Amino acid sequence: MEQLSRSIKLENLPAQVAYENQDHLPEKIIQFGEGNFLRGFIDWMIHELNKHGLFNGKVVAIQPTPHGRVVPKLNDQDGLYTLALRGIENGQIVERNEIISSISRGINPYSNWEKVLKVAESPDIQFVFSNTTEAGLTYLQEAYDEQKSPLSFPGKVTAFLHHRYKVMNAKPDAGLIFLPCELVESNGDVLKELVLRYAKEWRMSDDFIAWVINYNQFCNTLVDRIVTGYPKDNIEHYRELLGYEDVLLTAGEPYHLFAIEAGEDVVERLPLHQAGLNVKWGAITPYRELKVRLLNGPHTMMFSVCYLAGVDTVLEAMQDPDLGEFVKGGMIEEIFPTVKMDEKEKRAFVKSVIERFENPYNKHYLADIGMNAIYKYRSRLIPSLLDYIEQTNKLPKVILFSLAALIVYYRPDRNGGDFLIGKRGNDEYTIRDNKEALTALTKAWDQFENGGADVNSLTRSVLENKELWGLDLNEIEGLNELVSSNVSSILLNGMKESVKKLAKAATK
Repeated sequence: MEQLSRSIKLENLPAQVAYENQDHLPEKIIQFGEGNFLRGFIDWMIHELNKHGLFNGKVVAIQPTPHGRVVPKLNDQDGLYTLALRGIENGQIVERNEIISSISRGINPYSNWEKVLKVAESPDIQFVFSNTTEAGLTYLQEAYDEQKSPLSFPGKVTAFLHHRYKVMNAKPDAGLIFLPCELVESNGDVLKELVLRYAKEWRMSDDFIAWVINYNQFCNTLVDRIVTGYPKDNIEHYRELLGYEDVLLTAGEPYHLFAIEAGEDVVERLPLHQAGLNVKWGAITPYRELKVRLLNGPHTMMFSVCYLAGVDTVLEAMQDPDLGEFVKGGMIEEIFPTVKMDEKEKRAFVKSVIERFENPYNKHYLADIGMNAIYKYRSRLIPSLLDYIEQTNKLPKVILFSLAALIVYYRPDRNGGDFLIGKRGNDEYTIRDNKEALTALTKAWDQFENGGADVNSLTRSVLENKELWGLDLNEIEGLNELVSSNVSSILLNGMKESVKKLAKAATK
């Protein structure tokens, strides 16, 4: 079977695969990262811009870590790869397959740093994108060597900018626009501060530091799309469908959101919205709240309830009548009213979230959502809990049922070293969280099982822990009583029956 490359004949492609050659375009973007997300999100967006004649530029992808394996594959395929977008869109199952041609080449900076510096010398380069994970957008103490690539991502950016500054004689128009995509709040501001820190520690000139501050833009962004990557579970289906071999085949969902805080000059130079893309320019805080509360919040709200009820994935939970109604009820009745945004936009977002949860192609495991769930509950659901109480003077029953389920989920069967092992029937599962959370829940359950404490005392001891929740939840009138009652029901009747009981109470 022929390998995907620029030599592939267009007439041999099946009708289900779209392809538009963009080889003639200049390199305008340097991108730190070449993984599934960037290829399924940013590089796809640039490809769409180019198709509409709105950007006419290509991407140079830089390998972010010394042990990356994507760059050789990318270069073997002449920068090409297939993106398969699969899911539910406006109530319909869709599957679109397209060869993305926005990447010109990949560079391994650890063996070819001089090529990266050559990119820095190009007057065509305008933008810098990145996704090096949250761990990449951090400080790492390291020495500066002009001939070698720094190990850290911010270090690479600093060295790249310093070389560009020198070669281009500190021209103001040589400054770049940074749009980091790491899931870190105020990611542009964070990257800028890290670059300035490296510049000072590496004793670069005050003039260079002033040039970075005055002539480079670091935009805060928020990204949203699930990109699952290489579809190994059904790769034979794709080989037959495509008619060629693609080792970088990338699968993702149709939904996407890109919120960017930037000036009008950036909007004009990167008119993503004009290509029909779901891009929001301006303050990203409302969209962060929208995503955290109405996408991440329901994920955290559902995971322990649905997992302990016997299902393993988000899709299975949504397909179960009782669990699906539990999730939708909490999202629409309790979380939705707390989000301060245009009603029409909120309703559209909720519709898209439900479609994403019901995507038949995504295996989103509840146990994965449950990692570090105490912190997630605090950041994703406590704000909605407090706002709901303030608005209605009532307790949100679904949100608090999920809090009871979370406490039961953290019931340890045994110690697993750096984590705990819980049990669902005869099946074991891993409880992963920080040491403080695991210690607090272990102590509370031990007092219940071996120290004579009742359920009310169990929940009270957990809910009073300000380190876990940011406040003493027992101070909210009636909260401990409701959570305690739910924990008792789960322990006595099981999760599935308790969910049904909750639903019946809601209809009275």
